[in-house]
Order: sequence, then C-alpha cells, then structure tokens
Amino acid sequence: MAGAAGAPPLLSVVVPVRNEGPNIAPLIAEIRAAVASLGPYEIVYVDDGSTDETAAELAREAAMGDLVRRRHRFSCGQSAAIITGVKAARGVWIATLDGDGQNDPADIPRLFALALAEAKRDPLPLLIAGHRVSRKDTRVKRIVSWLANGVRARLLGDATPDTGCGLKVFRRADFLDLPRFDHMHRFLPALFLRSGGRVLSVPVNHRPRVRGRSNYGVFDRASVALFDLIGVMWLQRRGKRPEVEVLPGPEQA
Repeated sequence: MAGAAGAPPLLSVVVPVRNEGPNIAPLIAEIRAAVASLGPYEIVYVDDGSTDETAAELAREAAMGDLVRRRHRFSCGQSAAIITGVKAARGVWIATLDGDGQNDPADIPRLFALALAEAKRDPLPLLIAGHRVSRKDTRVKRIVSWLANGVRARLLGDATPDTGCGLKVFRRADFLDLPRFDHMHRFLPALFLRSGGRVLSVPVNHRPRVRGRSNYGVFDRASVALFDLIGVMWLQRRGKRPEVEVLPGPEQA
C-alpha cells in the first residue's frame, strides 16, 4: 500500500530516468505489484532533463497517489538523479533500480527482506547490491563491464562482482552520510565499506531492453572511469572512522 500522507513509508523506490517515456507506465505497474505487500511504500521518479514524453507519462501515473516526482531542468547524470531522489524520499529504506526495465522489480522484496534481517543482526551501514549473473546486454558491454568490475575490485577492495547493477537497497540515512559526487552510483560498495559498513551481493534477474534506447555508450563511461577511480582511491586513503564513546550528559538524565 502507498504510504499515508503524514506517516513516512518504510520503503521508497527511487528510479532515475532520462528519455524513457515508453518504459514509464509498464515499469511503474511492475514496481507497484512487487512492493504492494511490503507495507507502506512510495515510488520516487527523477526525470533527468528528458526531452521525450517522460514528463507527460509521469504526470499521468502520479494520479495514483503513490508517485513522487522530481525533474532536473537539464540532464545532470544518473548519480545526480539518484541523489535528488533519495533526498526527496521519505522512506527509512531506499531501493533503487534503473528506469529502462532491465532490472526486475520482482527482486525487490527478496533484497528488502535480506536488508531488514541483516539490519537486526548488525546496526552498521548496509548495502544490498544486485548481481546480474546472466546479463542480457551486448557482448561488448558485458566484456567492458567485466573488465571494469575487475579493476575496481582489485584497486578498491570492494569485493563486489557487479557494482554497476542499478538494483540496490540501503538505508536513506546511510546514503546521505556518504560523500556525494558525479558517477558515485558506480562506487557505492566502496563508499559503504569506507564508512565502516557492509556490502552483500545477491544474484538478481536481468532482462533485455525491449522499449526505448540506451542513454549510455560503452566508451562514454570508460572515458571518465579512470578519474573516478583515482578519486575514490583518494577518499579511501583520507577517510577516518572514529570510535565514538557516549559519555554521561543531560540526555542520559
């Protein structure tokens, strides 16, 4: 069920999109069906400067009452859209997925259940990351992704086989504590580990794109990946995690 207007929902599903008009209605229908039994929820779409019918499709879907909309006046990239969506969300937990329909919303309940169970066991920051075991992408994209994940894992020690999967679950508060920058969505496992948290990878379904066209080229991403990687390595080296002692004070009185 959708979250009541006054009470924050338990789960917010955040979806960044750009020029995904044909995918809006079908994917939202799938998300609603997948999360309907999980308790109060909301769906947050961020339109990253689309020039097609995305905005009109989102306006139609908003009539259902469970859809929060934000729009960038011009495209700022996927990470910026995710950050905008998480800020707009009211849920304690966030589930993200790509807006092209290749991530399967039916996987959300399983990842969410694991997140809740693990959070009870350990209060540290937690990232549940999808792992696309059988990817339905072109051969070139799969090879480039495999190489990028291997280099990232070796240099950052993030121990995550598929950092690029859009399907992830985490606490909103934990995400907002992370350093935020362009392309950060590719480095969430390393950033969560840097914050003293845990990362669990879970196999998820991956589907071929059946509507619309990809907004990303293989070599577009590769051209900036090296600089991003160096930046995250710098963050890892400069990060410190203090051990905080709670001392007696007025709040304990």
